[in-house]
Amino acid sequence: MRTITLSLKRHRGKLCIFIFFDYNLEIITLLKSKTPAHWSNSKRAWYLPFTNENKNLLLNILSKFRVKNNIFDNHLDLTEEQKKFLNGYYLFLKGKRYSKSTVKTYTHFIALFVNHYKVKELNTLSNLDVRKFIEDVFLKRNYSISTQRQFISAVKLFCNYFPECNITNLELTRPKKSKKLPVVLSQKEVISIIRVTKNLKHRAIITLLYSSGIRISELLALKLADINIERRQLRIVNAKGRKDRYVILAENFIPLLLNYYHTYQPKEFLFENLNKNQYSASSVRKLIKKSCALAGILKNVTPHTFRHSFATHLLEDGVNLRYIQDLLGHSKPETTMVYTQVTQKSLLNIKSPLDQITKNTNINELEQKFLLSGKFHR
Repeated sequence: MRTITLSLKRHRGKLCIFIFFDYNLEIITLLKSKTPAHWSNSKRAWYLPFTNENKNLLLNILSKFRVKNNIFDNHLDLTEEQKKFLNGYYLFLKGKRYSKSTVKTYTHFIALFVNHYKVKELNTLSNLDVRKFIEDVFLKRNYSISTQRQFISAVKLFCNYFPECNITNLELTRPKKSKKLPVVLSQKEVISIIRVTKNLKHRAIITLLYSSGIRISELLALKLADINIERRQLRIVNAKGRKDRYVILAENFIPLLLNYYHTYQPKEFLFENLNKNQYSASSVRKLIKKSCALAGILKNVTPHTFRHSFATHLLEDGVNLRYIQDLLGHSKPETTMVYTQVTQKSLLNIKSPLDQITKNTNINELEQKFLLSGKFHR
């Protein structure tokens, strides 16, 4: 499905909705014929003034596409009472020691939910309201199943925080996750991406993502104090699930690491921006996209793709699944088991029935040529 990214930006003194997407004639035709959108050469994107009318118009005409970073969620018309209530929910989640990311995400979802029913009293919200909200917001905006599962989890905690509502916790069920196999790079593709990355910092980031299998959040939070070159280890602090763990520091990565350190001289975090603050996730994603384009990689490569590739390649090299689970920081072995479905080492040893037939059956040379390269008549 074609992905469209929406963003709010100031343009010629006005707040505008910018629409970013890879070239697609259908989307361009829709924007030109159905909206007052214009093309901006400086932003390299289509845009239109930010109004409620234009907001609703865009949501309708783009409903068949996948919209990322929906900017309309940041402009909620909440009353002071609702803001006070949501602040209490936020503190409730913090008190339960959920991660910053989870607290932010869950509070955001409940804010959307409350704003959607702003004319209703909070204690009158019911299961029917939850279902209609999913239909009106999540389905129309093509949110993923994993995002919908997060919303259901947020509502379950909302019920704990505000038991006066009419939402029955036990009746809320999460949709099943889609069982999609991860995108995995071959070893040659990984080397190709690293080789075309000339910027020293960018090369160090990509190499570390692959060689240690860490998450992007763990990479960005990595501090100089967490690096132990002598033991060839990285200490991952307060990672997903509030767990610490050690991961491997590749011996061949150390010269690149030292070169990067002496060149950029970071102060606290291993990877910092020009202001010596923590490097951003968006910058990492952009540099990966650029390197993949230079390497001619057509796969949809994200920072997590290097983590998938790390685990798969370890498994293909015969590393025990239990050790891989520890390195990745997975709580359940079932999560790590997905890589057994993408590893090629065992699959390549399986012979196709066609190969067995041609091996065990006496087929003359003429028939063999027809079977392998014969032309068909239409």
